[in-house]
Amino acid sequence: MTLMKDCKNGILSDSVLSVAADEGVDPEKLCSFISKGWVTIPKNVNVRRNTKPVGIGKMMSTKINANIGTSRDYVHLEDEILKAQTAVRYGAGAIMDLSTGGDLEAIRSRILSEISVPVGTVPIYDAAATASVVVDMTSDDLFNAVRRHAKQGVDFVTVHAGINQNTVSKLMKSGRLTDVVSRGGSFTVAWMLHNVLENPFYQEFDYLLEIAREYDVTLSLGDGMRPGCIHDASDAPMYEEILVLGELVLRARAADVQTFVEGPGHVPIDQIQAIVSFMKQTCHNAPLYLLGPIVTDIAPGFDHITSAIGGAVAGASGVDFLCMVSPSEHLALPTADDIKTGMQVTKIAAHVTDLVKDGQRERAKIVDNQMAAARKNLDWETQYSLSIDPAHARAVRESRDSESGACSMCGDLCAMKIVEREMKKGSMKKGSKKI
Repeated sequence: MTLMKDCKNGILSDSVLSVAADEGVDPEKLCSFISKGWVTIPKNVNVRRNTKPVGIGKMMSTKINANIGTSRDYVHLEDEILKAQTAVRYGAGAIMDLSTGGDLEAIRSRILSEISVPVGTVPIYDAAATASVVVDMTSDDLFNAVRRHAKQGVDFVTVHAGINQNTVSKLMKSGRLTDVVSRGGSFTVAWMLHNVLENPFYQEFDYLLEIAREYDVTLSLGDGMRPGCIHDASDAPMYEEILVLGELVLRARAADVQTFVEGPGHVPIDQIQAIVSFMKQTCHNAPLYLLGPIVTDIAPGFDHITSAIGGAVAGASGVDFLCMVSPSEHLALPTADDIKTGMQVTKIAAHVTDLVKDGQRERAKIVDNQMAAARKNLDWETQYSLSIDPAHARAVRESRDSESGACSMCGDLCAMKIVEREMKKGSMKKGSKKI
């Protein structure tokens, strides 16, 4: 039995009850959403980790994923554990291990043992490590990697099953500037071109579903054709892959396997809403998981900001799951400080989304209203407690404190103090006239 199968049978599992309580949603309604594939709770049943269930999708608060992992240039496991812990401390609802260097199984084992949120991986990275070169992977290598990760306890896996020969044909004719920027997507396309064969994850998708169903692993249907620059946004390869992903979503639901769908990428801000709407409709209201979108290509060192801008627009358009982007995106392997900064700005984008999201807007507005009241009352402790990063807010204020009790920008000229004082005087005058 999988969670989706349970929900189709009206069974309210502990995971459903826990998420319903956290999100303020009726458990039976949540169960209905899961049965339809509109909400996903990624949780592997094979390994009983002490993981708090996390709901992603319709009426759920917007979640954040943080990518960590070694590279072949830098294999420092303790650094990656620190990054994962930092991400969770600053609000990550999930962690993805994208390691490509070192003992990959040992790295996953350590992350799974120390992290309390759902953990995802990209099995094709592991499969590629078993071959002398990427194009020498076999179909068995791919599926064995998925099973290995599932058996180890991973909660969700990214598979680039939406790439097929038709998608690659459109890529070859597209005139893209950056071709394929998804690492897993590039492995898949290179393998297909070299071997002149269909993508195994697409051709043998039913076998992939068997593995996922056995361990109740959620499939994150990857966006191997996501645009890697503004020029390549909204082109034929991107849309062709989304159409295929929509078909795979239905096949997964029929097999009682949970999914969410990954999306672009680099996208101009005026195209985001149209892309998200198309994805939601084409993928049958599956939860959407986007990296960014990054809304300009000219901000290396600041792509956590370009991503948060795009993420807020995407979230307001219907995206459920945001992938954190760090300041080192496009430049280097991130540090723990980069992860912290990326989480801070992505958390803002997630809250901005919740302020306009069905099922969450009233809860989110309560926090903003509490902050407004605390600002009016110059209640600094409450302002700190409600802020995205309380320690940062406190440090900024205390570095330039004001004896007036207001912020040092205005001091005695605080707008709210001046108006409040005069409004009180006006009330007193009106009262005295009545007497």
